[in-house]
Amino acid sequence: MKSFTDLFVTRPVLAIVVNLVIIIAGLQAMFTLNVRQYPRSDNASVKITTVYVGAGADLVRGFITTPLERVIASADGIEYLESQSAQGLSTITARLKLNQDPTKALAEISSKVDQVRGDLPPEAEVPVLNIESADSQFASAYLSFASDVLEQNEITDYLVRAVQPRLSALEGVQRADILGNRTFAMRIWLKPDRMAALNISPVQVRTALAANNYLAAPGHTKGALVRVDLTANTDLRSVDEFKNLVIREKDGALVRLSDIADVALGAEDYDAEVRFSGQTAVFMGIFPLPNANAIDVIKRVRAEMAEIQRELPTGLQAQIAYDATNYINNAIKEVVKTLGDTLIIVVIIIFLFLGSIRSVLVPVVAIPISLIGGIFLMQVFGFTINLLTLLAIVLSVGLVVDDAIVVVENVERHLRDGRSPFEAALLSGRELTGPIIAMTVTLIAVYTPIGLQGGLTGALFREFAFTLAGAVTISGIVALTLSPMLSSKLLTAEDEQHWLPAHINATFERFKQFYGRRLDETLSARPAVYLLWGTLSLLIVPMWMFSAEELAPNEDQGVIFGIVDAAANATLDQTSTFAAAANQVFLSIPETEFTFQITFPTSGFGGMVVKPWDQRQRTVFQILPEVQQKLGSIPGIQMFPVTPPALPGGGQFPVEFVIASTASTQEILDIAKQVQEKATQSGMFAFPPLIDVKLDQPQTEVVIDRDKVAMLGLNLQQVGADLSAAVGGNFVNRFNIAGRSYKVIPQIQRVDRLNPDQLEAIYVTSPNGQLLPLGTVASLRNSTGPRTLNRFQQLNSVKISGVAIQPLDKALRFLEDEAAKIMPKGYVIDYTGESRQLRLEGGSRFFKTMGFAILLIFLVLAAQFNSFRDPFIILLGSVPLAIFGALIFTFLKMPNPNIPFPLTEGWTTTMNIYAKVGLVTLMGLIAKNGILIVDFANKLQLNGLPKLAAVREASLIRLRPILMTTAATIAGHLPLVFVTGAGAAARNSIGLVLVGGMAVGTLFTIFVVPSIYMLIARDHAHDREAEQAAATTAEADSGAHLPESLPTALKSGD
Repeated sequence: MKSFTDLFVTRPVLAIVVNLVIIIAGLQAMFTLNVRQYPRSDNASVKITTVYVGAGADLVRGFITTPLERVIASADGIEYLESQSAQGLSTITARLKLNQDPTKALAEISSKVDQVRGDLPPEAEVPVLNIESADSQFASAYLSFASDVLEQNEITDYLVRAVQPRLSALEGVQRADILGNRTFAMRIWLKPDRMAALNISPVQVRTALAANNYLAAPGHTKGALVRVDLTANTDLRSVDEFKNLVIREKDGALVRLSDIADVALGAEDYDAEVRFSGQTAVFMGIFPLPNANAIDVIKRVRAEMAEIQRELPTGLQAQIAYDATNYINNAIKEVVKTLGDTLIIVVIIIFLFLGSIRSVLVPVVAIPISLIGGIFLMQVFGFTINLLTLLAIVLSVGLVVDDAIVVVENVERHLRDGRSPFEAALLSGRELTGPIIAMTVTLIAVYTPIGLQGGLTGALFREFAFTLAGAVTISGIVALTLSPMLSSKLLTAEDEQHWLPAHINATFERFKQFYGRRLDETLSARPAVYLLWGTLSLLIVPMWMFSAEELAPNEDQGVIFGIVDAAANATLDQTSTFAAAANQVFLSIPETEFTFQITFPTSGFGGMVVKPWDQRQRTVFQILPEVQQKLGSIPGIQMFPVTPPALPGGGQFPVEFVIASTASTQEILDIAKQVQEKATQSGMFAFPPLIDVKLDQPQTEVVIDRDKVAMLGLNLQQVGADLSAAVGGNFVNRFNIAGRSYKVIPQIQRVDRLNPDQLEAIYVTSPNGQLLPLGTVASLRNSTGPRTLNRFQQLNSVKISGVAIQPLDKALRFLEDEAAKIMPKGYVIDYTGESRQLRLEGGSRFFKTMGFAILLIFLVLAAQFNSFRDPFIILLGSVPLAIFGALIFTFLKMPNPNIPFPLTEGWTTTMNIYAKVGLVTLMGLIAKNGILIVDFANKLQLNGLPKLAAVREASLIRLRPILMTTAATIAGHLPLVFVTGAGAAARNSIGLVLVGGMAVGTLFTIFVVPSIYMLIARDHAHDREAEQAAATTAEADSGAHLPESLPTALKSGD
């Protein structure tokens, strides 16, 4: 029977043209595709920050956070709301659903915030809204600006004026934040003793500043012919003008600001310090837009920085302190290198199986055409070149070679039977059209469910799945158009007589005979085979359950971050001393290249960037315990070393476990502390888990005697206003320097507010214009309050964070079980960051994907074979055994993945997102073996062989292509198992599952599929008889209708 492959064998130019079109399309796509770390996805959050200078955490929560949360929660597309109310600051983070349009969400949330703007306290600043990429809490790059000559506020001002506008304007940069900045401000340092002597209250100072630093807009004069613009010097512009400001006049005597205060051009606040490798600096964090390509963005930043460095003032040095895209670029280089290794290994394997250079040429030509064609389809689908699509291309080398191998092997078989190359190619094409289409469509069916899956797995692996499906599709086209034509031109019967092919063929014949004997044994002892098959299939359940599970394997990204936690009453002076000791710990590690630190009074953040992968022996995970041990010996602060999350959207820590309720923060905290204690005792965590709410903030309440205030003719508003004006530090208005406005901030000098007792010496206004010491009408009451009041989904909440040294899933299950024992009704458990991803992307969703993939494969095969039995044989005979083989490599992983165990360390992996995708891929790959045997056995039955003889003969004939394709697949994926360097862990994981599953699965499949065929397959003897009967009837009918006048010989067909 003719096949459409005949067209390409008989018309070789057509075959060449079709494939040249594929090559040209792929090559132009190769140079236009974007490069990024992960596939493009909108994974963003909107942050709403409101400053209320001087207000306590309770006040901020009640009057700012709660009303804002209430309206923001009604916006569309929010996954969850988190908020923090601290001294003087409300921060609300609205985490958006995956692939929700962040710009649209920002506009909606902004309009919601405007609805309640009038309900917020008038002293509070306007809420600031920002879109943040939720891929990481950290910037894509940190730029360091340090100087021995310039002060920090001078460096900051230079950055604000000259550097920040240039970097913010670059394409793809969302914002260039200045960290550790000291923005210019006019600081009025009030002296309480001088103010008391001159009878001036803090409110009078604020009133005078507001009244005499006034921005006038007088307009212009307009005559008949001339118009003149008017200005007025009603505002103050220099330190001297502020010093000479008249506060009060009495009896002709003027009291100026310089009489009661020191005036200096200082900074807005002094609560942050930044260091680069120990030297004081100012940092800029570059945050790309959520949908921008970080690699391109940072490339533009580097180019702009080169220009900026040439123009820097004398004494100012600038450099890139940390660049997250180094890891991406290194990882991409590693994948490209793996691709080269894979191609070489596959070619060697094919040569060893075929023994002929001519035979090898067919698959060698097919591989690059399939890959290049796959890249063209990536462009059509709008994909990018990223770690996952590159991984797909590496994996596809092992898949696309299979079709070409099957064609070549089949042509060679016909050549050995004495056919001419042309006939052999024609016959081969006809025989293999069905199986190749079935194998191609099966693999497409496998990848479709992964691509259509929702959530993070879907967003990450959609491009991976469809890139593989595309490469496999092109491979099928190449195998049906080019491979038969090339075989007819390149292969000859004489090749088989050469020394190497002859020896390979002889060796294989001996192996085939050995296999035949073993196959006969298994076919005669089928019940034992069924028992073994059933046992191994059932073992999958416990092996899966006891495999160490995590979301994704941790990657060595070349950086260790440190999160600092200090005492609640610590000052910047104290914390920075201990932070400097932590910096020395980082610098003491021989692999450290440089360090950076941002320190605040009670918290901080730092990091050590290690040398490139090829310049060090140890991974960051081997360095981490040493760093942790040394940091643990520093008094005064706790510093927790962590590595960046393995997947986009992770938080600061892998474990982020939220307990929320309408109960008071104290009650929730008591429960969280019990859970924390259990977690510490369990030994599952690298350090005792952290609790984000701390009730350890020293507070002093100014208790005003309201009766006394009333008796003196005062009111609480006057007392409160004087107290806020003296100590609060809020700004009055702004002044102008060289075209930019800066804040004017009056506040009592630090020496007069070192401790709460000094507040009693502050003077407040009395009705008769005299001043009273605050101590006359108020006393001080000391207490302890929360540093921050946190909420999750508008419930009071406490978050437990930590680093699990056991699989993340196990650590979360432990916390869930312990919390369930302790929590009363009305409490809920939730997650953020990596923990949330694991819970959302975990087992049940993956099982649905796996089930959907198996169902699709079954339906595709049923349509292909026109039978519901044959797909059962293919799937039952191969898939469970391959999964069993793959799970050996996850089951034998030590329960604690961070403790090296020599026997299993190098060749086991956790059950993670990559391993699971590997398992789905494996189902399609292993099914190809079954397809080859079942398809051929059915054909042999129709040609007259009984069922047993047909399946035996099919297994023997198809043994060589099965072993060749399996060897090529294993060899193609082997470099993934041994690869090291950037991004290696993910590739190791998927490589181990595929190599292990294919090796073990194929070993069982070649014996189990024939036995299951005997159990389930239809006996085609009836089909054969029916066909013969139909043919006889047709012949008789055609004979009966011939005219009587025709000769008898013609009627009989002679």
